[in-house]
Amino acid sequence: MIQQANDQNLEEILKNNENIIIKFQADWCGICKAIAPEFEKIAEQNSENVSFFEINAPDNPKARMLAGVYSLPFFASFKNGELVEKMATSDKKKILSMIKEVESLNPELH
Repeated sequence: MIQQANDQNLEEILKNNENIIIKFQADWCGICKAIAPEFEKIAEQNSENVSFFEINAPDNPKARMLAGVYSLPFFASFKNGELVEKMATSDKKKILSMIKEVESLNPELH
């Protein structure tokens, strides 16, 4: 399941979830809309150890700055509140690689 995040609740989300993938998107972003069904499938298949969130980038400047968003769609992974990896992509393989990376990190290192 993909949950919605924003500037107001992001800090709490980062505090309360060990492994996080955030998709930054915008209503006007055609590629963001095109990959939405695939991201939903990825989230369903990988939700055992990772929490998935989506943020409307134009409406949440603090979240954009925290993750260093520079293009959309943009994905960021966090481990215990720390940014691990970020990338602008619509490539399913890269998103899956990001998930595997955040899952495999030793919690004590982050």
